[in-house]
Amino acid sequence: MRFVLLALALSATPLVASAQDSRAPYLLVETGQRFAALQAAVSAIGDRRGTIMIAPGLYRDCAVQTQGDVAFLATVPGAVTFDGAICEGKAALVVRGRSARVEGIVFQNQRVDDGNGSGIRLEHGNLIVRQDWFRDSEEGILSADDPAGTVLIERSTFSRLGRCDRGLSCAHGVYFANYASVTIRNSRFEAGRGGHYVKSRAARIEVTDCSFDDSAGRASNYMIDLSIGATGLIRGNWFVGGPDKENRTTFISNAPEDHAHSADGLTIDGNNARLAPGAKYDTAFFVDWSGDAVRLGQNTIGAGIRRFEKR
Repeated sequence: MRFVLLALALSATPLVASAQDSRAPYLLVETGQRFAALQAAVSAIGDRRGTIMIAPGLYRDCAVQTQGDVAFLATVPGAVTFDGAICEGKAALVVRGRSARVEGIVFQNQRVDDGNGSGIRLEHGNLIVRQDWFRDSEEGILSADDPAGTVLIERSTFSRLGRCDRGLSCAHGVYFANYASVTIRNSRFEAGRGGHYVKSRAARIEVTDCSFDDSAGRASNYMIDLSIGATGLIRGNWFVGGPDKENRTTFISNAPEDHAHSADGLTIDGNNARLAPGAKYDTAFFVDWSGDAVRLGQNTIGAGIRRFEKR
């Protein structure tokens, strides 16, 4: 009977790797435990702070973080790929704890019925993204509202994302709802497949030292859309408008949907904007619907692009 009970106890926790299985891919650094499934590692952290180191590999796995502070780290940046798997019909990682940090991971082929399949769905808390690559999905990162939350993205790439089809609301490269602030630094956005490259409803935005290469884009829209107004800084970026755009009226828009946040002090300077070869259309670098005191400074603007337009 003792052996039967022991066997049942062991079978009740199949996702925790045995002590002999040192090859299980998810290592919880704080305890040394290894797990065969990402969700088991996240659940083991609970409401505490924990770091999950992920071994190189191609994973059709996903997880939901509902509490705590969790770091998802590739042991070798760029050698960990989450391919296609979706949790809660939303994303590979659905995060709504206090904070999440995601570093060195590739997210690809995320698609769902409502057209918003994402690498990361941020529903609450702070998010840090570093050295990640989001590609060939409907959306890279999509958030819900958290007016106290912050987002930081650094040294990451967003390729062939977005869509505006099937009669559904558009998806975008990244789309942040009503967050306190969104900061994007030293990152690349390229070859959009619909929607905007960056769409934000946050009160404060910072986009610095990034590149937006739309030369291979298809049916894309704005480079940066500050949907309901924002203050902050847009500086040191390269923008290349491609020939195949669905909405080509501007590179950067402020408050086209509503004027919920003040744009007073929004500074746009030190950027370079031009059209790719073969792109010939009427467009503006910056269009403002708010009437706020935006500081549009010195930017290098190529032929065929108006500096500013007020609507």
